[in-house]
Amino acid sequence: MLNIDSLEKGVVIDHIESGKSMEIYRVLELDKLDCSVAIIKNARSKKSGRKDIIKIEDRIDIDLDVLGFIDPNITVNIIDGGRIIEKKHLQLPERIVNVAKCKNPRCITSVEQELDHVFVLTDAEKGVYRCLYCEQEYKRG
Repeated sequence: MLNIDSLEKGVVIDHIESGKSMEIYRVLELDKLDCSVAIIKNARSKKSGRKDIIKIEDRIDIDLDVLGFIDPNITVNIIDGGRIIEKKHLQLPERIVNVAKCKNPRCITSVEQELDHVFVLTDAEKGVYRCLYCEQEYKRG
């Protein structure tokens, strides 16, 4: 059983914008893991008021670009021996593949179903991405 207060070995995804933990749970397919996963919603945070936290009781590979796209303020803590051995700070990725879908019905991705949905960061301040094929704007959030 996963102890919410302490974790001997695993991953803690911290500083998630309040309410976004379930989206991350779905996107990372954490339901397919064979270990304990705890989601803490609306935890108090000095920095942001409220935050979500996900604790995973195993070391897994996490797509940091996907997490950075969802919320660039997330930190990923790698735990071993009950201590943080590595802390990763995220940022908006320059390019994302198959995380978001182009909403332009005339985009080639609407016709060619096997094509990857590729978006490129065009405005980091506003978090704006554009489709690589048709330049349709995609705003996060």
